[in-house]
Amino acid sequence: MAKKKQFKKRLTNKDLLPVERHCPFCKTNVNPDYKDENLSKYVSDRAKILGKDRSGICAKHQRKLTIAVKRARHLGLLPYIPTID
Repeated sequence: MAKKKQFKKRLTNKDLLPVERHCPFCKTNVNPDYKDENLSKYVSDRAKILGKDRSGICAKHQRKLTIAVKRARHLGLLPYIPTID
C-alpha cells in the first residue's frame, strides 16, 4: 500500500498572536528616530522590519519607522543581517 503524504499546516491569521492596536508613537506624540535604542524591538530575529500588522503601529508612523531603521543600519547602529549568538 502507498503511504499518504502528510502536508504541513498553513498558518492563518487566527494562528498568529494578537497584537495590541495602539500606536506607541501616537500615545507619546514622538516620531521614531534612528538614534532610538528600542528600534530593535521592531525588527524580527532575521533582521527584517516587522509590518504594521505585527508591530501594532499606525501607517503614518510605520513609514517613518522604516526610514529610521534604514538610517540606523546605514550608520551601523543596527545590523543588516541577523547576528549569530
